[in-house]
Amino acid sequence: MNNFMDWLQTKVMPPMAKVGNNKYLVSIRNGLVLTLPAIISGSVFLILGNIPITAWLNFIKPYENMINVAVNGSFGIISLLAVIGIAYELSKALDVDALSGAGLATMAFVILSFDDKHVLSVDNFSSTGLFTAIITAFVTVLIFSFFIKRHIVIKLPDGVPAAVSNSFIALLPGFVILLLFWIVREPLGIDINQVIQSIFHPLLFAMNSLPGILVYEVLVSVLWVCGIHGDMTLEGIADPIFLQFVAANGTALANHQPLPYITAAGFSSLFVNVGGTGATITLVALMIFSRSKTYKELGRLAFPSALFEINEPVIFGFPIVMNPLTMIPFIVIPIILTISTYILMSIGWVSAPSAVVPWTMPPIIGPLMATGWDWRAAVWSAIELVIAGAGYYPFFKVAEKQMLAKEKGDADDAAAEAANQG
Repeated sequence: MNNFMDWLQTKVMPPMAKVGNNKYLVSIRNGLVLTLPAIISGSVFLILGNIPITAWLNFIKPYENMINVAVNGSFGIISLLAVIGIAYELSKALDVDALSGAGLATMAFVILSFDDKHVLSVDNFSSTGLFTAIITAFVTVLIFSFFIKRHIVIKLPDGVPAAVSNSFIALLPGFVILLLFWIVREPLGIDINQVIQSIFHPLLFAMNSLPGILVYEVLVSVLWVCGIHGDMTLEGIADPIFLQFVAANGTALANHQPLPYITAAGFSSLFVNVGGTGATITLVALMIFSRSKTYKELGRLAFPSALFEINEPVIFGFPIVMNPLTMIPFIVIPIILTISTYILMSIGWVSAPSAVVPWTMPPIIGPLMATGWDWRAAVWSAIELVIAGAGYYPFFKVAEKQMLAKEKGDADDAAAEAANQG
């Protein structure tokens, strides 16, 4: 076991830490934050329009198209918001004017969204254009940075206001960017969105499959065991996929169509990692009722945050990081919950996520809302807590026994020291 832990520290942690800090992945992760207010707000309308109560559905039916305006106006522009956010963040990382970078990337993305009849198609603004948005943001900002760093720009005198000066600095690279993307879309007639979709299709298929999501969940858990924020490290890679899935599911639900994706945003955070990565809220509950004073106090301190999916106190306080005893259930329990949840959703016994709720939403409530008020999701979430608790129990009892022995030894030492001083 020690050799395995050493291997994780020396071989796995350094490259994964570099991945987590890569400025391009960080720009995706931070840039996609701009989409969340729209998606969460749209999810509220989606949830309200699909409450599974016959009287409510009959009442809301005349207003269905009106409600769908809010859904389409939020879910339908996530790629447009993404290109703005990602270009802005990458521009900051490359030390160029972030507002100009975001504006030029938006222009390029819109150019690519014209169809073969030279008419602007807003279809690319929705989740289907998310990878195009990422590539467009990268290419645009890199071109912009190239011109800036080599001083191939129009510079105005120092006394000119910064806003005006920056607009002229962006003028020459902006024209080149416009010309490049126009040539690709019009004279060459290349549909970049279609090309990128075909390239990323295998990845989309893999992440919506049981083997694909299992690999993702195991990586997240293993990184946490090594002391690396697994969720944050892989967000830049996985979030665009999961957001595309949940947006497609939300659109399908609004139009009363079958949900196309199982592993949409919320599958991992609300169903697999119920109560925090590794389903550690159940470990916190075991600590609260522990005979160990140390664990009891830690459990009481960690429970409020664990209830809202924040589990750093228990991961670093128990600890789970670099702990051979707790790493077993921490990795195995998400595997069990991934397999069982995927099967239940694939056979239709539990609905897949179709709305985005804040990741801090407590267990039972979060799955209920994310699946459009599917009561079976709430029941399954409660069962998952029982499964996770049973998985942690034997390992916790071993740790508790060790802690009780340590506390007794410390108490005996303190008593002996007091007697010597007396």
